[in-house]
Amino acid sequence: MEFSFNQQLYEVSQALLLAQSSDFSQIFNVVGQLSYVALAAVALWGAYYVFLVLTRVNAKRYKTEAAQDDFIDSIEEDLRRGNFNAVQDRCEGNKRALPMLVSYACKNRSIGYQKLKQLTLDRFQRDVIADLDYSIAWIVTVIKTAPMLGLFGTVVGMMGAFGKLASATNVNPTDLAGDIRVALETTAIGLTIAIPLVMAMAAIHNRIRHMQDLVASGLSRIFEAFKVGMAREEQRGARQTA
Repeated sequence: MEFSFNQQLYEVSQALLLAQSSDFSQIFNVVGQLSYVALAAVALWGAYYVFLVLTRVNAKRYKTEAAQDDFIDSIEEDLRRGNFNAVQDRCEGNKRALPMLVSYACKNRSIGYQKLKQLTLDRFQRDVIADLDYSIAWIVTVIKTAPMLGLFGTVVGMMGAFGKLASATNVNPTDLAGDIRVALETTAIGLTIAIPLVMAMAAIHNRIRHMQDLVASGLSRIFEAFKVGMAREEQRGARQTA
């Protein structure tokens, strides 16, 4: 009688253990599938911000130095003559960084040459470069997050595989294949997301540096002409006052 009771207790405990392991296996399967969803969302988020940053950089810069020189040539004579209203009208509606900075300088020339020069450079850093840096920060976050999500999927897959090994005396290798596949695939997907984004970041930084170099060289020419124009404007104002 006692042996029969112990046998029944053992069978009940084994049944509960199997049920519990089955529940844990289902949980691991769900978490593993959610890892794929999370990786897909992160990949789309990173691709969106890469597209956004590249679009903004292309919209803010001249593609070649010759194209920028053509713009400067078109306004340089008016700047030297002090015809700032004509220059401002020519820059109106142009969304590139250099015309926007020229328009800003024309509007605020009353504060003085030296202060205007510094404020124009600060505005370029704040409104153009800083705005791009905010979006780049999201790309960097995705680059760091994707491999960690892949590692998380690896841990979940291996936990599911070891859970099946611990809960059964005889385990069919095919029963472990799904968990091991999740473990390997999530790691591979995480790296597949991160590596192209690293390459994209290199391309983005190269374009931003190219834009900064072009803007810096363009502003040096523009401020030389701007200084002459401000001096002539002051002379005209002095003659009118006299």
